[in-house]
Amino acid sequence: MAKERFRLGEMHSMDDFNDTSAFYDSFSDDYRLWYRDWESELEREGLNLRRFLRPHNVKTVLDASCGPGTQAIALARLGFTVTAADPSAGILARARQNAAEYGVLDRITFIQSDFQNLHQRVQGPFDAVMSKGNSIPHLLRDDQIEETLLIFYELLRPGGLLMIGIRDFEPLLEDRPRFWPGRIHDEADEQIITFDVWDWDDGPPITVTFNSFVVRGSGTTYQVSKRPVVFRALTAEELEVVISEVGFENFQAQHDRWELLMTATKPER
Repeated sequence: MAKERFRLGEMHSMDDFNDTSAFYDSFSDDYRLWYRDWESELEREGLNLRRFLRPHNVKTVLDASCGPGTQAIALARLGFTVTAADPSAGILARARQNAAEYGVLDRITFIQSDFQNLHQRVQGPFDAVMSKGNSIPHLLRDDQIEETLLIFYELLRPGGLLMIGIRDFEPLLEDRPRFWPGRIHDEADEQIITFDVWDWDDGPPITVTFNSFVVRGSGTTYQVSKRPVVFRALTAEELEVVISEVGFENFQAQHDRWELLMTATKPER
């Protein structure tokens, strides 16, 4: 296992890290704009995740970056017991509301926490720990990534499954695209258009600010909002090295639409 660079009992100040809460708080009412169809997304996520979890005899799951509850609700509907954490109070409130609407609030324990303080706020061990939705790249420093993965390791039971979904920035680093299209939602009384403008910074490390635009209106009248959030341009190779150094084994990676889904297990002994 990699040498520990922090104490598990230590509480970190959120001021030390890339604070994304304002961004996700502001999107708590617009979370559905990230998806073509929310109901279809839940069905798909549940079926996709179950095929990874079943072979590992998973019953309890820690979703360390739950967002609006996409994975947590999908898994709870399939009978898994889920602890769902997120640093954003706004998006966490939305996840609770969504869980209640789908009748699974009693199967999910919601916790407000960032990655670095999870060990202070949740009680393991879990059969699986996951973070999907490109959340790990919000950690900008090497030591933050290592600390987070070590916490995940400590919260897993022996033989437990790690699942991380990230956008693999490796193929984007050379061209460094500036415009990234989103979705168009044709509502009853308005049209909603989303897209991102990316601002790159050479660092080190290389980071990219996603400026998320939402355009709403009808006819000839539209209004625009802009919300920025920062990611590290983390590559799969970089993350694989840290996963291995922390002590995980049986590493695998496969593409799942826009995400690269990376899995590994904690040794049995």
